[in-house]
This record gives sequence, C-alpha cells and structure tokens, in this order.
Amino acid sequence: LLFEKNFPTFKISAKTGRNIDTLIENIIRKLPEGDLIYPDDQVSDETVRNISKEIIREKILENTQDEIPHASAVVIDKFEEKENIDRISATIYVDQDSQKGILIGKKGAMLKKIGTEARIEIEKMTEKKAFLELYVKVEKNWRKKDKALKDLGYYSENLK
Repeated sequence: LLFEKNFPTFKISAKTGRNIDTLIENIIRKLPEGDLIYPDDQVSDETVRNISKEIIREKILENTQDEIPHASAVVIDKFEEKENIDRISATIYVDQDSQKGILIGKKGAMLKKIGTEARIEIEKMTEKKAFLELYVKVEKNWRKKDKALKDLGYYSENLK
C-alpha cells in the first residue's frame, strides 16, 4: 500500500508535528473500505461492566499518583442495568492497610472524590445516571498470589 508508485512522499517531523496530518489523511484515503465488524452504535468490544472497572481504576491512579501505583485491583461485585440508572457496587483491593487509609482519605474524602469522578465518566459513557458504591479491602500481597490474581480477575494461564 505505502510503496505504490503513485503514493506521494512527505517530509514530516516528530518533534514539531509538521505534515503529520497530511500524511495520515493520505494514508486513510488509500486504505480500502471493509465490511463492518461491529454495528455502528457499538464503540468497543468490552462490556460496560469492564469499562466501568477500568474507569474506577483510572481515577484511583490519577488521584493517588505515586502513593498507590499499581497495588490496587477493582472488582465489580454487582452491576445492575436499568432503563434510567445503572447501579454499580465495586470493591477496591489493595496490598497494605496504609494504602487502604490513603484510598479512603480523611473522613472518606479521597474515596468520595474517586467515586464522584468515576461516576461522572460512567454516566457520560452510558448516557444515563449511575449509582456507584465503592468499598476498600486489604488483600495482603495479592499481586504475588496466583489464587488472589485469579479471584480478582487478573490471572491468565499465560502468566506462568
């Protein structure tokens, strides 16, 4: 495709971004149209449940930054979809008691902030209201235990 005789060449710059848009536009024009794999209204092959879990985890990472790097796991305990509202109950697992304290924050402020930001993003995605309950539990060294990884949905036969 890119080595066709009639395909123009472009001087581009990764540093300044010069001509990147032009290059992309020309590549897209040359790509053949194919059959749709998913319906027009389907934007992902992931479930709303899984996307919600990742949104919650993203808000944990954004709000705690270096304090809880990747020592957290989110499990959706209950996901009830209704016409006007989704009801979601999730548990956040961490390695240590100190991490639990950081996630909850003073008078629950950090957990409330994480929950509010996640709920707003979930509502944008689903285009309806969401009720989000978050709980925090300690599972000591969960990242080093095969059973914990499996129970928390992070285990794959490929990890061994």
